[in-house]
Amino acid sequence: MMHRLFIGLRPPREIRAALMSIMGGIAGARWQSDDQLHLTLRYIGEVDRQMAEEVALAMARIGTPPLTVALRGVGRFEKRGLDGRGRTDAIWAGVAPGDTLQRVHNKIDHALVAIGLPAEGRTYLPHITLARLPRSLGVEQEIDAFIAAHAAFSSAPFAFTHITLFESQLTRDGARYDVVDRWPIIG
Repeated sequence: MMHRLFIGLRPPREIRAALMSIMGGIAGARWQSDDQLHLTLRYIGEVDRQMAEEVALAMARIGTPPLTVALRGVGRFEKRGLDGRGRTDAIWAGVAPGDTLQRVHNKIDHALVAIGLPAEGRTYLPHITLARLPRSLGVEQEIDAFIAAHAAFSSAPFAFTHITLFESQLTRDGARYDVVDRWPIIG
């Protein structure tokens, strides 16, 4: 049996409530539920049970400095089609500053490479996904309006208390994230 894993951070309840309060206004968007809101530190992907256990052991050995961030603005991820035009497939809230998160991401990436997983191939951009958009949605004006309306979205600084190993279960209603293990951030 394969396990689809990622390592993430769960924002405090009041931050999740602030994120939930700005969601809406894009027809057909699949807005994240409170249970889905997280900041990914490292996507792992599908691994077998033995590797999942090795990931948990490697994570238990990683010391993490205190992680305090603030939310800053919103944005989109686009994919370019064969015609060269961009198509928005996700809306996100930005996270700043990202220096400490980048160092923790790199530390986790090195630990996972040491146990045999491939290195992260993408540039790390700390964010919290707010919505996913179907490929054929065609609501770029609504997306532009949402981004313009929430460009100044921000939060007070907040701290994360745990790093979490999540397993993602894909369902008809979207992804469900189950906690596999958690490690306190001790500062």
